[in-house]
Amino acid sequence: MTSPVDLEQLRTFVAIVDAGSFTKAAEDVFKTQSAVSMQMRRLEDRLGRKLFERNGRTIEMTESGQRLLSYARRMLTLSQETLSAFDENAMQGAVRIGLPDDYAERFLPEILARFARSNPLVELSIACEPSSNLAEAISKGRLDLALVSDCGTDGAKIDVMRHEPLHFVSSSAHDVHLGETVPLAVGRIDCKWRRDGIAALENCGRAYNVLFSSWSAQILISAVLSGLAVGVLPECALRPGMRVLGERDGFPRLHHTEIGVLRSPGASGAIVTALVEHIRESLANLAPANTPRIRPHQLPETRLIRSQRRRPGAIAAGW
Repeated sequence: MTSPVDLEQLRTFVAIVDAGSFTKAAEDVFKTQSAVSMQMRRLEDRLGRKLFERNGRTIEMTESGQRLLSYARRMLTLSQETLSAFDENAMQGAVRIGLPDDYAERFLPEILARFARSNPLVELSIACEPSSNLAEAISKGRLDLALVSDCGTDGAKIDVMRHEPLHFVSSSAHDVHLGETVPLAVGRIDCKWRRDGIAALENCGRAYNVLFSSWSAQILISAVLSGLAVGVLPECALRPGMRVLGERDGFPRLHHTEIGVLRSPGASGAIVTALVEHIRESLANLAPANTPRIRPHQLPETRLIRSQRRRPGAIAAGW
């Protein structure tokens, strides 16, 4: 192997893995599906190894494909960094961004991947705090951007980018939700999700007791999964092992929450604008979180959340 690997072929290969299918990857790299397939055949010929194989209705990366992936990402990143280093117009600097810890787990990997690939010379300083704290930090100029929900940000102008349904949730392995008094694990007193959940329980005549109150979503999630309390969480915060409680369980439906960006008045540069657009694209491309599978004998209002991860290397069919 003396001739170099084609970077465009590597870019298409990574796009297939990230998009989950040949068809979607063709749209992302602005090529026809046949051109994408041809690039992969040429890359396989160049390496002398199969990178994908069909398994029923899916196409999976082979062991060679999984080995190539880390090399491909590193080569593409280095290529972009090299071009940026000699580009006088390349964006450089730093951006201060904040988001709640549950949003960091759900949304941050996609946002960082998109932004870092396009702007490798920009430093991101990231803070994880509740939405109400982030709104205050924005108003005082301590952050440039914040990804927040309507939890604790009443009166602040949010550039809404995503809607998520709110749910009462409990552990699928425990029956804490069956008690006459509902033990709650909710946010602090200024959290809108907490207020909405309590108001809904009061309107339907359910007794409750706030057992856990915290700014940390992880603490509240732990209390729910341990079977100690019922939580009020958005769809994106659901975890395997949770049960979504519905009307037949004695729990009312809740409204949707709005997720969006707060932007500091003084943060108006090209870097901030680019990051906002990357956030918008990332949230638009994310599927609803943790779509559950329901057994036929379960009540329609009760949903058990199970892991929906693909097997390593699984790619949706469609050459």
